[in-house]
Order: sequence, then structure tokens, then C-alpha cells
Amino acid sequence: MPVLDLSELNIILGVLGGFILLYGIISTKIKAKWYLGEALPAVFVGVLLGPIAAKFIETEKWGSAEPGQTNEITLGLMRVMIGVQLVIAGYQLPAKYLVLRWKEMLLLLLPVMTIMWLCTTLCIMATVPKLTLLAALVIGSCVTCTDPILSQAIAKGPFADKYVARPLREIISSEAGANDGFGFPFLMLATFLIRHANVPGAGEHGAEVEVEGRAEQPHRLLARAGATIASQGLRLMGRKEEEVGRLGGGVGVAMQNWFIETWIYQILMSVAIGAIVGFGAQYALKYALRRKWVDSESYLLYPLAIGLWLLSICGLVGTDDLLACFVAGNALNWDGAFLAETEERHDEVNSVMDVLLNFGGFMYIGAIMPWSDFNSPDTTGLTWGRLVGLGFLVLLFRRIPAIFISYKLMPNVCKNWKEALFMGYFGPIGAGAVFYVEHTRHLFPELGEGDEEETNLVAVMAPVVYWLVLFSIIVHGLSIPGLNLAYQYFDVEPIQDDAVELRRKSVHDATPPNAMVGDEENFIAYNRFSRPVFNVADLPTVRSRRQSLATEHARSMSRSRRSFARSRSRDVGPDSVPFPVPMPEKSRDESFRTSGSDDEEAGNRGAPYKRGRTIQYAV
Repeated sequence: MPVLDLSELNIILGVLGGFILLYGIISTKIKAKWYLGEALPAVFVGVLLGPIAAKFIETEKWGSAEPGQTNEITLGLMRVMIGVQLVIAGYQLPAKYLVLRWKEMLLLLLPVMTIMWLCTTLCIMATVPKLTLLAALVIGSCVTCTDPILSQAIAKGPFADKYVARPLREIISSEAGANDGFGFPFLMLATFLIRHANVPGAGEHGAEVEVEGRAEQPHRLLARAGATIASQGLRLMGRKEEEVGRLGGGVGVAMQNWFIETWIYQILMSVAIGAIVGFGAQYALKYALRRKWVDSESYLLYPLAIGLWLLSICGLVGTDDLLACFVAGNALNWDGAFLAETEERHDEVNSVMDVLLNFGGFMYIGAIMPWSDFNSPDTTGLTWGRLVGLGFLVLLFRRIPAIFISYKLMPNVCKNWKEALFMGYFGPIGAGAVFYVEHTRHLFPELGEGDEEETNLVAVMAPVVYWLVLFSIIVHGLSIPGLNLAYQYFDVEPIQDDAVELRRKSVHDATPPNAMVGDEENFIAYNRFSRPVFNVADLPTVRSRRQSLATEHARSMSRSRRSFARSRSRDVGPDSVPFPVPMPEKSRDESFRTSGSDDEEAGNRGAPYKRGRTIQYAV
């Protein structure tokens, strides 16, 4: 007899599939007209369907329904969601981008991130009670990084296509991809200082700490470094219960472990692993392409495969998988060949993977929001007023001061204070912060098992970080539509540089943002993000938008004349005029000329402005 199977799997599949169906019907409106993107609607639906409302998505009931399993599910899902998209973000940058912009990247990853970390810490201490400075530094490190997923939506979205200059978009995308992995040094510095602080009872429970090692000779310290990398580094991402908590040893031991475990083992080894995998995949694909061994589907799935494989390898050895994924994506497209080939194959696979991961990931984040912990004045001291104040303080002081201090040092990517304000304001907090706070749970004792400082930290870090994620998604998600309305009100012209031809995949394709119809088979698009090679001289140039529209009008009249001539050819004699005299067309030198033959029009259109390639409009 048929029964109603309300299993968790059936419910999740129905919810996700239904949301994608409804979103897809008006996706062009949502993205290109309303500029809402994917994160905000997905989080909103997740909140409605989560435990606080409809109770369709309850992660504590999934699988074996073990208590506390939501934390492990969240950590794993965020790793996959971010890692795969970091590989895609890496290969979509121009060839050798990290070398060409190494000064700007170094500036953004070290001094700018440090200022962001400290400013965020001060905001947290001003609004969240019962926290020490080190505890606030731990929470601040979780939200220091700009979210790579939301930043990619800002850097590559429809609004950026129209109004944000290409160099600024590229540096935002590259910074967000790299600094998500660079958040570990800030997190681990604060963690080691707490763990190795000399407080009463430190070291009584847990691993033995060799305090006398602080006075060792340099050659003995280097010898110990190798053993530490092998023994301690492998356990960094998943410490045993006895290795968390107060271990004692002082600042010297904390700095030693921070340098060896974090910088040498996590950061440097992650860069090495990502580079080896990325360059190896690049050479393997070139070899296979020359021999025509790889089909289109497998070629386009390579970034996904690299991301999943690196997550596995780095997870096994305990290194920074996010940084390795971004480095591998850059190495995969180091000479620009991979991106060029994907564009030739009209890659839609990786963009579809992006959208699918965003839908599922942000809907999940909306469903697991700890609403009950946002207002606990009797336990943690958090209230709605404190959290709202924290949100606005972080929005104003976390990133904007750091960018304004440093933007004059990177004039190639940020040319004026307006671009600096845009870059500083749009530093969203999202899935990356969720990953960091769930990872931080493994670095400290469970709630109630540590001392007062650790207990207060563990109690408030998840509500604070999740609130800032929600606040950022809402504020930044609504800022783009508001900014677009302001631009329209003040008649800000879209950027009309670097035009390229985009092949029209279907007659039903909507015109891309900041583009115009070229002919029946192509769009002419401006200010596009992806380009295989960073070479300004190779970028195409076109006439102004007014002249392009005039050219389109002339081509339309030419087609109408030919159609009219064919229809009258049977009835009109050889001495008759088959169509009216064409209207004069205004040329670039502001003089009027009469449109002649199609060949003459094509020649005149291609003559001026010989820098790089020139778009040849087909009639």
C-alpha cells in the first residue's frame, strides 16, 4: 500500500529543486535587473524553511541524527563549497596575474589584512561583553577575510560589468581568493597565545610542553622544527581532545609553534601542493589536447576535480586546503591557455557548478542560523542592540580605513578615492567566516570544559560570526540595487571599453549586461571580466556607443533595402529605383557621408583606431 515517505533526503531534494525552479524562471530579472544575486534569496528561503519557521531543513535529524552533528556537516559543506569555487576563481584571472600584481597582493594580504583584523577586534570588544583581548582576536580573525564567493559575485556580476573598472574587479577577485586561505595565520596566532599562556593549571591536562626548549641553540631548534612539522603539523586540523585547552609554555613556545606549524607547514606547504597540482594538470591537459585524448566534458570538469582532490589531500595532511585550491587555479591558467580553451568551448559547466553550490550552501547557512543565541543577556550578554551596533561598526571600520590608508600605493588597480571606497565597502563576510568559526570549535575545549576565558569565547563566537554573516549578506546584497538606482538617478554612464564579441548560443538568450546586439549570432559586450592573457594591446577597440548604434541602424536599413528590392524585383523595371536614397551617416570626424555598398561600409568601419584588434561588424 502506498505510504508518504517524509524522509530528510526527500524533503531536502524537494526544497532545493523547487527553489532552483522558481528562481530560474525569473533569474535574469533577479540578477541583471534587480541585482540581488543568489546569496540573499537563498539565505531568505533557508531561514523560512529552517527550524525557526517551517522546519523543513533540520540538520540535527539528518543521517544518524547524532547530537552536535550540525557542526561537522557545516564544516565539510563549507570546505567543498569554497574550495571548488576558489579553483574556478583562480583560473579565471589573467595569465600570471599573481606575478603581474605581486606588489598589490602583498600589500593586501599582509598590512591591509592586519589592520582589518585589529579594527574588527576593537569593534568586537566595544560591543560584546565578557571577552578578553585574545578572545576578541580569535573572533576577529574569523571575519577578517573577505568572502571569496560573495566577492566573486560583486567582481563578476552584472553591476560590475557595467560600472566597475576591470583592474579593480580583478584585484577584488584575486584578493578574496587568496586572503581566505591567509586567515589562518591570524587565527592561529591568537589561538596559540591563549593555549600557551602561563595561567594557573596550564599544562596539567594535555600534551607535555618542553619549556626548556626556549633556550636551545639555533641548530637544535632547526632540528626540532623538522620533527615538529612531521608530528604536530599533521594534527593541526584535527587535534585530539587532550591537545586543546591550556598547555602552558609562554609566548616563546606560542610564537615557535605559530611560525613552524602555521607559516611553514600550513601556508608554504599549501602553496607548494597547489602549485604542483595546478602546473601538473596544465601540462597533462596540454599533452592530452595535442593528441586529442580529452573530450569537452572532461576538460571542463577539470577545475571541479582539482578542487575535490586538493580538499582530500590537504585534509589528510592537515594543510590549508583553501589556499592550495586558489594557487592551483592560478597555476592551471598560468599561460592563459586553459581559460582561452574553455572560452572556445563556451564553458557553462563551471558557472553552473558555481550557481548550484551557492544555492545549496547559502540556503543551508540560512537554515542553521542560531537565532536563540542572538539574544541571551543573562548568559553571554548578547542582545539585538549590541549585535546591530556591531554590524554597523564592522561595516564602517573593518575594511574601509585599511583601504583608504593604502590605495595610493596601488594606483594600477585603484585609481581614486571613489574606487577605494567601493573596494573598502564591498568586503563581504559569508561562507568563509562560517568555515573559520566551525574550524575554530576544534581548537578549543567544548562549552563548559575550559576556564572562564575559553568558556566565554566558545559561547559567543558562533552567534557573533553568524550574525555578521547574516548582516553582511543582507546589507551588501541590498547595496548593489541601491547603488544602481543612484547611478541611474545621476546618469552615470556604463563603461564602454574593451569590447569583445560573445557568441549568441540561442535566439532566446537575453542580452548580457553592458552589451548590445551585434548581429544574429553575436553580442558586442564591454568591460568583460575573463580574458586569457593580460595584454592591453590585444584588447579590441570599438567606436563610441552613439556611433555603434548608428552603425546598427545603418545595417538595419541596408537589410530592409535588400528585402524591399527582392520583393519589387519582379515588378520594377531596370530603370526604376528599387529603394529610396539612404540617409546620410555621421562619421567619426563629425562630417556626414552617404552610405555606400556593404563592402565600403565594412572598410570604413574598420579603418579608424588601429590599436589592437578592431571589431568587424558583420552585415
